[in-house]
Amino acid sequence: MSEPATSIEALGLRRADTGGGLVIDGKLISQSVLAETAAGAADLLRTSGARPGLAVVLVGEDPASQVYVKSKGKAAESCGFHSVQHTMAAHTSQADVLALVERLNADPAIHGILVQLPLPKHIDATKVIETISPAKDVDGFHPVNAGLLAIGETDRAFVPCTPAGSMILLERAAKALGVDLAGRDAVVVGRSNIVGKPMAQLLLGRNCTVTIAHSRTRDLAGVVGRADIVVAAVGRPEMIKGQWIKPGALVIDVGINRVPGEGVDAKGNPRTRLVGDVDYAIAQPRAGAITPVPGGVGPMTIAMLMANTLASARRLAP
Repeated sequence: MSEPATSIEALGLRRADTGGGLVIDGKLISQSVLAETAAGAADLLRTSGARPGLAVVLVGEDPASQVYVKSKGKAAESCGFHSVQHTMAAHTSQADVLALVERLNADPAIHGILVQLPLPKHIDATKVIETISPAKDVDGFHPVNAGLLAIGETDRAFVPCTPAGSMILLERAAKALGVDLAGRDAVVVGRSNIVGKPMAQLLLGRNCTVTIAHSRTRDLAGVVGRADIVVAAVGRPEMIKGQWIKPGALVIDVGINRVPGEGVDAKGNPRTRLVGDVDYAIAQPRAGAITPVPGGVGPMTIAMLMANTLASARRLAP
């Protein structure tokens, strides 16, 4: 069923020290995606003179958003992109944000536009997203891109970065285990427009039989327990119990939840730790392959943003 360890490692997976299933190394796989993207950007610049351009818009001073934006800027620069950041005060009017987006739509040096969410409450995020040109919507949130994905036009759509990255991790795990995804029962726990729904569409595209479950699903344990593939994207710490996981199942944990840790830090503040939506300690020995948190899906999100920006630059290049 499994391939030699060297093949597994080359695919970005490893065997857990505690035994059980394989661990999917999202950090390692994301580095390969970024390296491929950087090579593609260099080739595009050489052949057409076009340098992929990514513009990130940050409104307000949300600390988490500032960290995310900084990470995206670093990744863009590492790929050789033209990277710009527009930081706007929290009190900036919606009209001013929309005007900036329109200017970026018209800028030929910009191929990808990302408006960091969440936005201040007085700004309609839906209106902002719908103002971004679908051709530069590298987050994949515009209704046009959502519609293209829904009808299976993945070559024309920009797929949201988290599910796109999750699909790569899943495909790597399936290959390492010699598993054909076609015909497998897949359960996506979570129904958001950002992760759950597009993930279900991608799985359908791979000929899986897909169920979308959520917090109100009856007998969630039974639904998850029958699945060959589990994608957890519900945003609740360790909601998916390890004993629910079918032996040998492929598990992609999208959740990133901060919970109390042990002791205090150097400043005397209570420590915290990150956990996923799946009870990893119990699920890992049962799963055929599973993503850890942190170090699983998270790094892939930024990598796929860079890949989408390169794809846009290729489409828009003269």
